[in-house]
Amino acid sequence: MSDRMMLKIGGSVITDKGGDCAINHESLASIAAAVAAGRGTGLVIVHGAGSCGHPEAKRYRIEHGVTEGHAEGIAITHHAVSRLNREVVAALRKEGTEALGVHPLHVAFSDKGRIIAFESLHLKKMLALGMVPVIHGDVVMDRSFGASIVSGDQLVRHLAPLLGIDRVGLATDVPGVLNRGMVVSVITPASTDALQIGSSTYTDVTGGMKGKINELLDLARAGVGSEIFHVSRIPDFLAGRDCGGTKVSMKGEE
Repeated sequence: MSDRMMLKIGGSVITDKGGDCAINHESLASIAAAVAAGRGTGLVIVHGAGSCGHPEAKRYRIEHGVTEGHAEGIAITHHAVSRLNREVVAALRKEGTEALGVHPLHVAFSDKGRIIAFESLHLKKMLALGMVPVIHGDVVMDRSFGASIVSGDQLVRHLAPLLGIDRVGLATDVPGVLNRGMVVSVITPASTDALQIGSSTYTDVTGGMKGKINELLDLARAGVGSEIFHVSRIPDFLAGRDCGGTKVSMKGEE
């Protein structure tokens, strides 16, 4: 495939979200092998924090803002998510993928929890060189709150249009968005009211599945469709095949 792709890997896929930065190395190795076998060129990877970052952000109440004299949680949270990012990059590079970690704390700025700036020129140059940027949910400085958490899903929403991404895939630990136990094939802005979607049972300061869908609907409004699928379907996504998951778009027939 010659199109430009963005693959978001859920934090629940690569960590035990009920633990304390318990990294799932077996899952990471499997994902890295699948990426190496099928990526082609023009791939950006974004991953969630899972248990490496969410507990720290919750402990230091970063979602409620940071004030002078109470900023120690910024470094602690960033250290946790950076540790996971290093492991993801290492697994990819072990399989021969020219991966390089990119930390939003260093290049992004937010206001009231929403990204308002993200330097992307270096990402475009990495892609031109055949590299795979690996970006992660992180704590960033915030104009109104001092600091805030930006999720991997918000990063997908912000960066996909900037980078000219053609296809977005979200690899999760479920086969798609479940509504009363059944996979929803397509979600559009008009269909969300009829859905009954629960929130994560683990510590998640970024909104869980509901937050994910909201970001993807906003992305669809910006002209980029996406699909949520089980992590085992990564080879299908990279090859441009149907992943059997949930497509998020503006029109139900897509």
